[in-house]
Amino acid sequence: MKKITETPATALSSSIKKTEQVVRELPSSKPIKKTKEYWNVLGPGLTTGASDDDPSGIATYSQTGAQYGFQLLWLSVVTFPLMAVVQEMCARIGLVTGRGLAGNIRQHFSRKVLYICTLLLFGANAFNIGADLGAMAKAVQLLRPSFNYSLLVIAFVIVMLLMQIFMPYARYAKYLKWLAMVLLAYVASALLANLNWGDVLRHTISPSIHFTKDQLLLICAILGTTISPYLFFWQTSQEVENQILEGKTTVASRQGSDKTAVHSMRVDVWSGMLLSNIVMFFIIAASGALLFTQGITNIDSAAAAAEALRPVAGNATYFLFAVGIIGTGLLAIPVLAGSSSYAVSESFKWREGLYRKFRQAHAFYGVLVVSMLIGLGINFIGIDPIKALIYSAIANGIVAPVVLALIVVISSNQRIMGDWVNRRLTTFMGWAITGLMAVAGLAAIFAVFI
Repeated sequence: MKKITETPATALSSSIKKTEQVVRELPSSKPIKKTKEYWNVLGPGLTTGASDDDPSGIATYSQTGAQYGFQLLWLSVVTFPLMAVVQEMCARIGLVTGRGLAGNIRQHFSRKVLYICTLLLFGANAFNIGADLGAMAKAVQLLRPSFNYSLLVIAFVIVMLLMQIFMPYARYAKYLKWLAMVLLAYVASALLANLNWGDVLRHTISPSIHFTKDQLLLICAILGTTISPYLFFWQTSQEVENQILEGKTTVASRQGSDKTAVHSMRVDVWSGMLLSNIVMFFIIAASGALLFTQGITNIDSAAAAAEALRPVAGNATYFLFAVGIIGTGLLAIPVLAGSSSYAVSESFKWREGLYRKFRQAHAFYGVLVVSMLIGLGINFIGIDPIKALIYSAIANGIVAPVVLALIVVISSNQRIMGDWVNRRLTTFMGWAITGLMAVAGLAAIFAVFI
């Protein structure tokens, strides 16, 4: 047998390869690898959940803590599974059918139902965009009082339109994903508040409610801002967009799914909804600890919450709160406008999708532009931002139960969903949530007009 001698170069190369293998197998590298894998799974669910904590939601949660302290903290726990179940149904519909939510409603229900839902969604989103734009401009003024309010609102509209229209979808979705991390500012602001954790925990696990008009209306507002129609349409369409990025450019190629895709979707959706509710929890807790105890109980906007915190909590908490308003607005407003574009375009069979260039989908981007311009106009025609939110909440209160019912019917239909049809428990929860939202919507309308 011929003896093979190893050269120094070969020995060095072999040693390097063995070292690399050992490093890869070190226990310390596994958590890093798993974290990267987990981050890569996150996508539409994360951005949808994060966009739920928009400036309007921040104002609602701040008012909850300021007015009732820790009493309603339990809502952040109760609403988590409700949100996650609904958004998972929406995501599954997108994955399995290869169509957005409006496309599925058009396919299986009457046009009248579709058009009513789309019109109400468009109106509610436009009012919400207007209120969020105003809150962002006010937040910037808190940090830089010399900046002009009108110019700030216009600048935000221009920046967000340019991003949505001219930035490639893959890059745009990546930015939205990282922008979701701005929500951690609210966790930090609450931790700086030196919370009484025993009291916080007691109210979190022990539901308490006073059946007063103000508290019931606030609970309805919380339900409306956490389980919102724009999230349903955005989630479904984003699942479709992701499939298109994978090369599935026809509806036929997107139909059906597999265990791996559904599992990844569930991790993404439940993670996104968990982040949303953790932030809701900390905003209520911080407002309860800092504002309620000082007798500051009337918060009518997210900017007002930040301003009220400054003399009580100091500059750090104030700064984090204000920056959070700007960041969440930059995340949520494109989602609001985008969900309107998807719904209207699918309703009329127009070319749609953020993956398309402007010249390929004029109508889709036109709806997006109109939504933003109406929101911009609300800030200049004398409509009070809080009234805009009330109008938005009423529209959501009307449309949410209707759209939820359609979602449950579609996702429970074996012919449409195949192997990924709802389980009985999911269907039961879906109808229970629909009933709850119907009651909340009627209560909000009754409280405003009666």
